[in-house]
Amino acid sequence: MLVVLGVLLFAGGLLFSIAFHELGHLAAAKMFGIKVTQYMVGFGRTLFSRRRGDTEYGVKAVPLGGYIRMIGMFPPRRPGARTTGPIRSMVEDAREAAAEEVGPGDENKQFYQRSPWKRIIVMVAGPAMNLILAAGVFTGVLMGYGVAQPTTTVSSVSECVLPANVQDTGRCPAGAPPAPAAAAGFRPGDRIVEFAGRPYQNWGELQQAIRHSSGTVPVVVERQGQRVPLTVTLMQTQRPKLDDPSKTEPVGFLGLAPQQVMVRQSIGGVASTMGSYISLTAEKIVQLPSRVPGLLDAIGGQQRSQDSPVGIVGASRLGGEVLAHDQVSVGSRLIVLANLLAGLNLSLFALNMLPILPLDGGHVAGAVWESLRRWLARLVRRPDPGPFDTAKLMPLAYGVMVIFIAYSLLVMIADIVNPVQLF
Repeated sequence: MLVVLGVLLFAGGLLFSIAFHELGHLAAAKMFGIKVTQYMVGFGRTLFSRRRGDTEYGVKAVPLGGYIRMIGMFPPRRPGARTTGPIRSMVEDAREAAAEEVGPGDENKQFYQRSPWKRIIVMVAGPAMNLILAAGVFTGVLMGYGVAQPTTTVSSVSECVLPANVQDTGRCPAGAPPAPAAAAGFRPGDRIVEFAGRPYQNWGELQQAIRHSSGTVPVVVERQGQRVPLTVTLMQTQRPKLDDPSKTEPVGFLGLAPQQVMVRQSIGGVASTMGSYISLTAEKIVQLPSRVPGLLDAIGGQQRSQDSPVGIVGASRLGGEVLAHDQVSVGSRLIVLANLLAGLNLSLFALNMLPILPLDGGHVAGAVWESLRRWLARLVRRPDPGPFDTAKLMPLAYGVMVIFIAYSLLVMIADIVNPVQLF
């Protein structure tokens, strides 16, 4: 039941995020006098709609996106321009379909007629709403609840050493060597105060010291108020890299996990964390093409990494998995669910800002290019070149759409046959 509830909650949050995105476009378009004929959440058959003024507001049957329809997205064809050939026909078909929405009295309400900076605001307003939503959720979580930070206090001690690609089930298979920490006598609750003769106050520095050490090392722990000396013999084993968990490297292995404490963040801390989140999201989007082999391997039955791309199906399933995870409090589960939704909104922002049609960033790039052309024309005292004809890029946009659809289908199949598992 909790799994279903989690899926429904996450799917509802996703639909709200889509509606919030399109609301940004809608509000900016109406602010600049652009006629918007439709505001829809979903695709396919209309389940419900109501008209207010010039705009029809509604919900459609397939909840996989949303859109607003603005009139005059493309400028009219220049006199004497060629219209023959398959590419030209595709361009003109798109232009004629957009022109059909322009009725009597709408001549001055078209998108292409607005200055480039206004069109940029209209197109950026959608992704900006996702960024605002993500920032609001992350700020509330980071300042009100905090972020988990590891300490030098031991939370758990591994009984044995498992290969990096084997999931820890809490049981040691036959032949697995004992973990150095267990053999040295570490206990949960021990606070490591010295490692190899050097004092440590934070886990990050201690972790680096452990990974770069080998052989026999003296350790001092604080146990029930007493300083207890221990001697540990570290093992060299393959472990995921800290900066790239998809790769492994040989490191010193101790075999313990640190306790986590929740630390509330200041405004400065939130800004720094948001910056790192945005940078990481952009990096992951750039890596999407390189993830295709991994998705194909996952469909073929190989283990799927936790940082593998997920679609709507996979993300909703993760929401259900989080809510059903009964080893933490309900409040903690809801916080993780909120963070997942905020991360999804951050991804929607970064993805939509890519400078390619049919994404919002493609229209932004067209408006920037138009502004640059007009500035150069004024600089050399040439006639105004007029609006940039984005209709000429529609064949490219159709190709991008085919690639996006194919990638989405690949991710969806992987999410169904071999889903990402957090726990």
